[in-house]
Amino acid sequence: MDYRKCASDILTEIGGKDNLVSAAHCATRLRLVIADNAKASKEKLENIDGVKGVFEAAGQLQIIIGTGTVNKVYDEFIDLAGVAAASKDDVKQAAAAKQPMWKRAIKTVGDVFVPILPAIVASGLLMGIVEALGKIESLNFNGTAWYQFLDMMSATAFAFLPVIVAISAAKVFGANIYLGAVLGLMMVHPSLLNGWNVGSEDAIMSMFGTTSIPTWNLFGNIQIGGYVLGSISRHGYQGHVIPIVIAIWVLAKIEKWLHKKVPEMLDLFVVPITSIFLTSLVTFMAIGPVFSLLENYVLEGAKFLITNPFGAVVIGALYPVTVVMGLHHMYNGIESGMLAQAGGFNTWMPVATAANFAQAGSSLAVGIKSKNAKTKSVAIPAALSASLGITEPAIFGINLRYMKPFVCAMIGAAVGGGFAAYAGLKATAYGVTGFPGFLIITNIPAYALLLLISGGVAFTLTLIFWNEEKKEEKKIESEKTEKTVKAETKENTVYAPCNGEVILLEQVADETFASGALGNGCAIVPKEGVVKAPFNGTVTMVFDTGHAVGLMSDDGIELLIHVGINTVELDGKHYEKLVSMGEKVSMGTPLLKFDIEAIKAAGYDITTPVIVTNADDYKNIDKPNTGKTAAGSELYTVSK
Repeated sequence: MDYRKCASDILTEIGGKDNLVSAAHCATRLRLVIADNAKASKEKLENIDGVKGVFEAAGQLQIIIGTGTVNKVYDEFIDLAGVAAASKDDVKQAAAAKQPMWKRAIKTVGDVFVPILPAIVASGLLMGIVEALGKIESLNFNGTAWYQFLDMMSATAFAFLPVIVAISAAKVFGANIYLGAVLGLMMVHPSLLNGWNVGSEDAIMSMFGTTSIPTWNLFGNIQIGGYVLGSISRHGYQGHVIPIVIAIWVLAKIEKWLHKKVPEMLDLFVVPITSIFLTSLVTFMAIGPVFSLLENYVLEGAKFLITNPFGAVVIGALYPVTVVMGLHHMYNGIESGMLAQAGGFNTWMPVATAANFAQAGSSLAVGIKSKNAKTKSVAIPAALSASLGITEPAIFGINLRYMKPFVCAMIGAAVGGGFAAYAGLKATAYGVTGFPGFLIITNIPAYALLLLISGGVAFTLTLIFWNEEKKEEKKIESEKTEKTVKAETKENTVYAPCNGEVILLEQVADETFASGALGNGCAIVPKEGVVKAPFNGTVTMVFDTGHAVGLMSDDGIELLIHVGINTVELDGKHYEKLVSMGEKVSMGTPLLKFDIEAIKAAGYDITTPVIVTNADDYKNIDKPNTGKTAAGSELYTVSK
C-alpha cells in the first residue's frame, strides 16, 4: 500500500494538522487526540485504503490499520503533520485531560489492573493445568512432589495479590513503588490472621487462642460512639484488592506533599518513614475495614448478577456497550477480586467470552454475506481477532458501523451469558477470552458449547437480518471518485493558478525569489483573489497564515505559490485557506482566497511567485508565456 497516501488522507479527514493534539501508535492502531472531534469524518476515514476501522475510546480517535503496517503509516503521518512522535502514555495523558472525572476514575482502574495481567494469566493457566491433572485418578498426581510444587507456584500471585496491585498502583499514582510494596506486604503480613480465614473459628483459635479476632487499640480505650479510636483488627487483607488501591493513592498524596515541604537535605530521612507511617495508620484503621466491606458488597452483587441466568443475560447484552464506551477495563478489578477470595474463581470471564465471541459471529456473517471487497477484507480478519479475545476491529470496524450486526451480537451475548450462568462456568484467571479461554476454564465441554451458542446465534441473526446497503455503498464510492477525479492535463506542465499578468521571476521585487534561490519558474500579478491548483496533485503544505501553499503534482513537480511579497507579516489577515495538508486536488481546485485591495492598502506587493522547488530534479524549466493570462492556461513546462 501507499503508506504516505494513507497517512495524508487520514490527516485530511481528521481536520488537518491544526486539529491534531497528539499522535502515537500501538501494535495495530494509530492513536490520535484531536482538538475537535466534530471535524473528523469517521465515514470517510473508514473508506481510506488501508484503514480497517475507526472508533473513539478513552478520549482517543483510534484508527485500525494492522500489525506491521501501522508503524509505517505512522512515520509518514507525523512527517506530514510536522509533529514529534509521542508515546502511548503521552497520548493517554493528553486524552485523559479531556475526559470527565468519572471516566478518568474508570481509566485509572484499568491502568492499575491491566499491567498485572501476565502474572494473573500465568498463575491462572498453571492453576487450571494442575487442577486438571489432579482430577485424573490414574496419574495419582495429587500426592506427588510435583503437584505440591506446582500448586505453590500457581497460588503465589493470588496469595500476595495485594502486593502486586500495590506496585502497579504506585506506578499509576506516582508513589515510590518500594514504599507501595511495603504497604502491600503489611496487608498480608504473617503476624496477621490470613484474610481468607476471617470466618473460621478454628483458624482464629489456632492463631490467637480465642474465638474472636483480637485488636490493637493504639490510643487506649478512647471511644467515639461504638468505635474505639485507633482500633486495628489483627487480620490481613488477602482476598481484597480495592483497599490497597485506595491506600496507595493516599500514600502518593502524602508523599508528594512531603516532597514539596521537606528540605531536600532531609528528604531521604523524613519523607519515606512519615509517608509509610501515616498511610499505614489510615489504612488499617479506616481504609481497610471500610473498603473491604464495600468491595464485598460489589463482588457479591456481581456474583449474584452473573450466576443468575436472568442477570447474566442482561450483563451479556450490555457488555459490548461498555466496550464501546471504554468502560470495560473496570471489570478487571471485579475479576481480580473474585480470584483473590478464598477458593475464588472468575465467573465473570464466561459472560465476557459470550459477548466477545458473539462479536466474532456477527463480523464473520458480514464478511461472508457482503459483496464489497473492502468490507470482506476487514470483516473476516476482525472475526478471527474477536474469537481470540480482541474485539475492537469487529466492533468498531464492522458491527457498530452497520449497527444491525452489533445488535445481533448483543442478542448472541445475552443468550450465551444466560447459558454460562446456567452451566455454572468459571475460570482460574482473567484477561483471556475466546479460544484461548480453553486454557483457564474449568469445564471445557460446556465452554465449547458456550462459544457455539453465543457465536452461532449472532452469526445466524446477522445473516438473516443484515443486508448490505448498496445505495449507501455506491454513494460512498461515488464521493471518493468525485473527490479524486482528475482534469485532463499535459505531462510535466504547470498551469496558471489565477488570472493576471505573468512576469519573469527576475522581475520580482524580492532578491530571494528573483535570484532563484528558492526555485525556478515565474510570477503572476493577480487580478482576482483566488489561487487554484495548477495541476492534478496533492497539497504538501499550507502556511498557517494562508499566504502560501505547497503542492506536488502527480508527475512529481514540487511547487510553491507565494501570494505577495513579505505578506507573512500580515499574520493571516486578508487570507483564507480552502484546503488542508495532504488533500488530493485536481487542476482548478480553489486553494486560497485573498483580498487584493486590502493587501495593497496595507502596503504590500501582491506579486505572486509560482516556483518549482525541486528544480534540481529537472534538466530544464521553460520560460513562461509572459503577459496577460487566464487561470488554467499553460504557464510553463519542465523536462527531465
